[in-house]
Amino acid sequence: MTDGVSASTADQAAEDRALARTRNWLIALLFFGTIINYVDRQVLSLLKPTISAEYGWGDAEFAHFASASQLAAAAALLFVGWIIDRFGVKLAYGAAVAMWSVAGMAHAVAATVTQFVTARVALVAFEAVNTPAAVKAAAEYLPIRQRTMGMGIVNTAPNIGNILAPLTVVPFAVVFGWKAAFIVTGLLGFVWLAFWIMGTRRLKPLPRAAAVEGAPVRSSYGEALSDRKTWAIAGAKAITDMFWWFFTFWLPDLFHKVFNLSQSELVGPTALAFTMAAVGALTAGKLFGVLLGKGRSVNAARKTGMFLYGLAVLPIPLALTVDSAWTAAAIIGLGLFAHQGFSTNIFGFAADAVPARRVATVMAIGAIAGNVAGFGIQEATGALLTSGVGYAPLFWAAALAYLTALAWVHFLVPRIVAEDEGE
Repeated sequence: MTDGVSASTADQAAEDRALARTRNWLIALLFFGTIINYVDRQVLSLLKPTISAEYGWGDAEFAHFASASQLAAAAALLFVGWIIDRFGVKLAYGAAVAMWSVAGMAHAVAATVTQFVTARVALVAFEAVNTPAAVKAAAEYLPIRQRTMGMGIVNTAPNIGNILAPLTVVPFAVVFGWKAAFIVTGLLGFVWLAFWIMGTRRLKPLPRAAAVEGAPVRSSYGEALSDRKTWAIAGAKAITDMFWWFFTFWLPDLFHKVFNLSQSELVGPTALAFTMAAVGALTAGKLFGVLLGKGRSVNAARKTGMFLYGLAVLPIPLALTVDSAWTAAAIIGLGLFAHQGFSTNIFGFAADAVPARRVATVMAIGAIAGNVAGFGIQEATGALLTSGVGYAPLFWAAALAYLTALAWVHFLVPRIVAEDEGE
């Protein structure tokens, strides 16, 4: 009898270790998938001088092009949430990575501006699957104490992508040409896809998600939009994501215009800013776990983190008052650090408190709001630069955005309650 119990305990321990490895593998796959997503996005902005010269684009045209990409992503997101909830994250995410990789490589064979724009629109449309799929995966497969840390790790990936892209894409394009850069970054997606297929075969959903795994999707936009949590997430994403899109798209150009850095010289300050952003995402997961460990509720832990990150953004306008590009990069990096910490808490809020069957739909709605706001800020940036006003109004707006977003969340959801808070 004792031997049987011991064998059973040993079997359970082995099963638990295997499950932990599978969950860690999932986090790693989401992490690297998101890196590829952001590397593909950054190729265009990093090679802006070369591509603009080839196609004859100025600041206004480039801003229109960027804003059209944001609208394409927003339009795609109308369907992304339903597709992920309907077909499952394993199939939907894998297919999306394959399609955006093809679209990325298509940039290199575009013979006209129209073909180039078409390839870009397809790229951003399929890339829109990334965030809703990652949050859906966390909600379905990761327990609450691992979920926020997992999302924090995944949320460092955009910054790692933004660091790696200038360090690799620019030198590669100088040697082999900008078209080769699009081809190679596209091929990376297919390497990742092979690991995704192998690594997710044994994944099983948590009990709260298992009931709807493979079942007909009952979630709808009407159901999601009737929930105040959806509006809290969408509003917070709109208020804060616009500044993420602004910095992601215009930061290299800012270093070029404001600090007179060449394309090769701006690589270091850009990498510094996004390195700090990556650290911010990791601290969000750690901070949340520490606060939970001290007996704080999910509500208190989430909002305390959001408040601290909101305070950290406040100094960002000082970046435009300094003489050194490196000092400016450090100040902007602190703001991006705070953005990613704040953003990770939004993702965690959604994964914790939104029913698993519709979490992708809710995140898609949030991403739509963020992309529509991104469209607005891209157009505003083009107008401000063309008119000679410059970047200052955008920096002042960014300084106040995060505390405003927290106030919005607290107004709509005074108490965040996780579905599995008792785990």
